[in-house]
Amino acid sequence: MLVLLFFITLSVACLSGLIFLHPKIPLRYVRIHICIVALPPLASLLALINTSMNEVVGPWNLDSLAWLLALFVLSMGLIIQRFSVRYLIGDHSYRKYFTLFTFTTVVASMAWLSDDLRLMVICWGGTLLGLTLLIRLNRSWKVANEAAKVTGRFFTISWIALLSAVVWLYLVTGQWQISFALTDNSLGQLGPMERTGINLLILLAVMIPAAQWPFQRWLIESVVAPTPVSAIMHAGLVNAGGIILTRFSSLFNGDMMQILLLILASISVFIGTGISLVHVDYKRQLVGSTIAQMGFMLIQCALGAYLAAIIHLVLHGLFKATLFLQAGSAAHGYHAPSSLNEKPSNLWMMSGRVLGLLAGVAFWFMASDDGYQLVSAVILGWSLSVSWTQLVVFGKGRIGKIAGLAFMIGFSGVYFFIHDLFYQWLQTTVSQSFQPPMWAVIFVVCFLLVGHAIGALAVRKQSSTLFAVLYLWFVRFGEAQPKSVESHPNYLKKFIHQGGNQ
Repeated sequence: MLVLLFFITLSVACLSGLIFLHPKIPLRYVRIHICIVALPPLASLLALINTSMNEVVGPWNLDSLAWLLALFVLSMGLIIQRFSVRYLIGDHSYRKYFTLFTFTTVVASMAWLSDDLRLMVICWGGTLLGLTLLIRLNRSWKVANEAAKVTGRFFTISWIALLSAVVWLYLVTGQWQISFALTDNSLGQLGPMERTGINLLILLAVMIPAAQWPFQRWLIESVVAPTPVSAIMHAGLVNAGGIILTRFSSLFNGDMMQILLLILASISVFIGTGISLVHVDYKRQLVGSTIAQMGFMLIQCALGAYLAAIIHLVLHGLFKATLFLQAGSAAHGYHAPSSLNEKPSNLWMMSGRVLGLLAGVAFWFMASDDGYQLVSAVILGWSLSVSWTQLVVFGKGRIGKIAGLAFMIGFSGVYFFIHDLFYQWLQTTVSQSFQPPMWAVIFVVCFLLVGHAIGALAVRKQSSTLFAVLYLWFVRFGEAQPKSVESHPNYLKKFIHQGGNQ
C-alpha cells in the first residue's frame, strides 16, 4: 500500500511540474507545487519506518537502503525548491527551473529504488541530463553554456561506462535484476579479467560524477550554475559513487580495482583540500571541499566500509547543501578574527591533542576487529583535537570555553545518535563483511598523517619554496578555463541598456 502511495505521489509531483510550465498558470501556483512535492518524501519516510524486510517488487528493490536514499534525495529537493521560490523570482527560466528540478530529483530517487539494471541506467542517465540542463539554465550566458558542454561531455562518458558495465554483466550472467545478477552463483560465472573489466567501467562511471582526479574539471566549471543547483548536486548526484559501489559491493570486493580507487581517491582528497584552502571565491572553496569529501567517501568504499560511506554521503550532502544555500550571505567585509592576535595557551593546546589521542586509541581498542576502524580512530582523534582548538582553546574567556565544550559534547551526542539510527536501518542491507588488506589501511593512515604534516609545514613557513609551489599549484587546479570566465556577463547588457532607456 505504501509503495503504491509513493509512486502515485511521485507521478503527481511530475505532473505538477509539467502544469507549471504552461504560461497561463499563474506564478503563485508554485506554492501549491511545493506542497505537492512534499508528498513523495513523506511517503518514503513512512515506507522506511515500516520496512520490516527486504522486498523486490517487479523492477523495484524496496529495501531500507533504497527508501533511505529516496527520502534523502526527495527531501533535499523539497527544501531547495522551497528556498528557490523567492531566490529565483524574476528569472526568465523560473518555470523551467522547477520542472527540471522536480524531474531530476524524481528520476534520481527512482534510480536508487531500481532492481532492474536497465531501469537504473535509464534513470541515472535522466538524472545526469537533468543536472546538465539545470547548469545550462541561463542559456543566453556564454559561460553557463560552456560549463554545460564540459559537464555534458564528462557525464556522457560516465553514462556510457555504466551502460557498458551493465550490458557486459548481463551477457555473462544472463540476469538484468541486480538481486539475481550479483549473487554468488551468477558472479561465479565471471572470469578474473571479466570481473576486473566490469569493475574498471564502474569505477570510471562513479569517479566522474564525484569529480575525482583527473575528472574534476566539470565540477570546477559548474560554479556558474545557480546556487540551488550547486546544492542539489549533493542529493545523490556527486555522491552517487558511494551508492553505486555499495549496490555492486559483492562484485567490487576483492578486485584489484579497489587499489586503483584507493590511490586516485587519495590524490583527490589532497587536491580538493588544497583548492578549498587557497581560493577566495566561496563557491570554489565549497567545490574543493566537495572533491576532497567525495574522495574520502570513495576511500571508505575501497576499504569495504560501505555503511560508513552511506552515512557520510547523507550527512555531508545535507551539510554541504546548507553551505551552498548560505553562499549569498557569505560575502561580507573582511575583519581579522581576534583569535589570530591571541596567543593560545600551550597547556590548552596540548590537552586537546592528548584528548584526541586518547579518544582515537580508545575507539580503536573498543571497536570490532575491522581494519577500517584504524582509519576511523585516526580521523576521530584528529577531529576532536581540531574541534577542541577551535571551540575551547580560542573561546573568549571562561564562558566561551565552557560554551565551546558544551557544543562539542552536544554535537557528539547528536552524531552518535544519528549514526546508531542509520546502523539499525542499514545493517541488514549494506555489505559489512569485507575486510580490507592491512597494507591498504596503513596506506590511508600514512597518507592522512603525511598530508597533514606537509600542510602544517607549508603554512608555518609561508616564505618557503614549498609553500609557493603548493599554493600556485592548487590555484591552477581550482581555476576555470579562460573561455569559461567572463567578468561582465554579456547577456546582462541588454537588460542594462533597457533600464538606461527607461
